[in-house]
Parts: sequence; structure tokens; C-alpha cells
Amino acid sequence: MLWPSGHSHSTSNERRVVQSPDGIRETVEKIRRNPEGQTGAQWYEGGYKKYETHKAPGTWATAKIVARGIGTGTVTGVDVRTGDKAWTFKLKGHICATTQHVTNDGETAVVAQSEPAHTEDGAPALDGCDEVIFFDIDTGERIWTAKLPRAQSATVFNTNVTMTRGTVAVAWGDGSAAYTMDHGRRLWASTGASACRDIGFAGGPALLALVNCEEDGDPTYKVQKVDPHTGKPKWTYRVSRGIESVYVPSSDPPVLAVAAGDDKVTDLITLDGQGRHRATIPMQDSYDPMCSRQEYGVIERCDALVVGREQLFVASKDSIEVDQGSNWIISFDLATGKTVRKFEGRAASPIYPLRMSGDKLLAYRESGIDVGLSAVISIDPRTAEQTPYLLFGLDTQTGPEVQDPSMADIIVEDGRVFLAPKEIEGDAMDKDNLALVVLGMEPAK
Repeated sequence: MLWPSGHSHSTSNERRVVQSPDGIRETVEKIRRNPEGQTGAQWYEGGYKKYETHKAPGTWATAKIVARGIGTGTVTGVDVRTGDKAWTFKLKGHICATTQHVTNDGETAVVAQSEPAHTEDGAPALDGCDEVIFFDIDTGERIWTAKLPRAQSATVFNTNVTMTRGTVAVAWGDGSAAYTMDHGRRLWASTGASACRDIGFAGGPALLALVNCEEDGDPTYKVQKVDPHTGKPKWTYRVSRGIESVYVPSSDPPVLAVAAGDDKVTDLITLDGQGRHRATIPMQDSYDPMCSRQEYGVIERCDALVVGREQLFVASKDSIEVDQGSNWIISFDLATGKTVRKFEGRAASPIYPLRMSGDKLLAYRESGIDVGLSAVISIDPRTAEQTPYLLFGLDTQTGPEVQDPSMADIIVEDGRVFLAPKEIEGDAMDKDNLALVVLGMEPAK
């Protein structure tokens, strides 16, 4: 075995917890006795020209369907067992924003243009992002569609959508609004001129607003915990002056990633349940949480950072030392900011944190020189014990576009792993002009 065998069956912490249908899903994965995996659903899209590329914002999975959004304006779900298309719905315009969150009932939201938009020279325009769509991942049913108020300035670059229990929230730089999940009824909206404006929301267990204010010509930020039903703040944390960018990778417990000087994250800041400062964790030149919102207005996604109840986990930058692994994961205590553990990588085999599964961390390890298999592993933060969750081989031509979390969505759901490039590109070597959309891995039969 490549790892200690660990527990060979589900523990009490791995049982599913019954949750409300409109709550945000936090799936706890079961550890199987045999972690051997095999190729599952594969989704290739035809008709792409050589080197033709399209953004692919949004990857969502359930026990039945894996779905993807294509920036040009479609959302498609395929059967996780066969890879056959189960449904497709066409949007009126381009996709502008997506959320990684899914409800316990398997529903999620996107924001799109309400009509096709083009510039004067005929190129696709990136504004007009004024329609939010809430849909069922298993069936492709559009449960409701709502028009954002006074959202003329909403673009692909500044529009953000997220969800918390019972509520879908959207911000677009000059305004924000929230809607009920059941019928799409607007709960509140903020669209008037103001020195401070919501530029994004972080959802999940709670709803946090990232607010930008202009004070004496200098932008400042504050983070507020917001009542999802009224939009009113419950507490406010003011970010220090001089910060250029702020990300909110976790709403509960509250964690901020801040960049001083440019978009490179320099510090992680942990808060308590009342919005009071707990600890500051410098990233220095050692760690890279991979936070970015260059497109699709995302403020809560940092691809190499995972936040648990007591610790956070962040990937190091790549190492060039011969006698060290490609990189490693470090855990920090949320209360003190102190280092807790180091989870080593391997030579030419980077490791990245993916998400929490109960009180365990799921991480992705790329195939390397000494290990021919890629793997999702389960790590116990208390003991550092690593247990293989799913081991699988990839084609030798498979590159970072499906294994590097900055370039691909890596989704673990209900026993399967899905690798989905964030840009769909026509394969120049493929005579049928096929483009990889999703590569699925599943337990071996």
C-alpha cells in the first residue's frame, strides 16, 4: 500500500447528517475498504475548432449528475455513470457568475445576460448581467428566474452570486439583491448611490458581505455578517488601510485573505463569531492559497485553501529542492494563527487541499515520478494519518489543465472524483475536434 490502511470502513463521523432541503450541502464521504478507482463518465464536446477555447464557469455534481456551465450560455448535465447527456438548457446570453455551493436538495444558481449583447465591432459584450437563474442539477429544471434591479453596470468581471440557507444573494459592484430559494421572491435590494457598496458575498453556513468604501479618495474594505432575510448587518470588521484586494474563503468560521500592494495574498485573517480579530497568518513567500477573481466576480474561492472548524489548510508554493516533495500542506490554528502540522508532498507529485469531509480533510495528490497514480486522500488533522479515498491512473497526456486547481475544478461527491478544466479547448491532435469537458473517476467494480 502507498499509505497506511487506516480505517477500512465508515466511522461515526462519516455518517450523513439529515439537513434542511434548502441548507447548503456539506457532504461527508465514506472511506471504502478498496480505494482502487477506474475511469467513469467522460464528457467530450465536439465541434470545436483547433485551439478554440471557451471559459467553463461552474462545475456541480450529485449522486446522479455532473453539470457544467459554458461561458457562451449553456448549462448541461451528464449522467455520472454513463457520461450521456441528461439535459441542457440554453441561456439568453453569456454566463456571468456561478457559485460552488449546492443545496441539500441538489440545487444551485447562476447569473447570466438576459439577452445577447455585442460591442460595436460585433464581439460579445461582457455587461448586461442582470438575470439570476436557480435550477435543479438532477433534472435541469429552471425553478425560477429573476431580474436584477438596476443592474446595467453588472459585468462578467464584477458580478458575484452565492447561497446560504434559503437565500440566493447577488452583488454587482453598484448594487446587490437577495432572493428566496423556494419562489425567487426578492427579499431586499441595495441599488442607490452610496460611498460604500457591496462588491461580493460569501455564502455557505452564513452570509458575509465584502463592502468597498471610498474614503478621501482611497478605497477601504469592510466585511459584514448579513441577515439573509433583511440584508441588515449583524457585525462589521474593518480591514486595515492599504489593502488592495480582499477575499472571503469562509463565512463560518469567518476567514479573510488579503492582498497588500497587489493581488497576491499576503495574509490570512481569522475572526470570531462576532467579527472580532483572532489571528493574522502571514503567507510570506511560502504559501499560495490561489485566490483570484479576475473573472466571474468570485470572492470566496481560494483554490488551495480549505477552512475547517478549528484549523485552516493551505498549500505551499512549489519547491525546487531535490530532497523535498513538490509542495506540502500546512495547517494553522484558527484561534492562535500558529502552525499545527505539515502534510508532506512527494517528488514531482504536488498535493492540494480540496474540501472538508466532516472533520477530515480531502486532498488531491497528482501522479508523480515515484507514484504512477493520482489520488484523493483523506487526512485526519489531529493525527496526520492519511487514508486513500480513491486511487486512479490518468492518461500520460493528461496535463495540469485537469489536475492543477488553479486551472481545473476538482470535485469530490458521493464516491466519485470529477476533473473539469476551467477552459474548454479543442484538441489540436484530435481529428474530430473534441474538447474535454469533464473526466470522471469512480470506485472500481
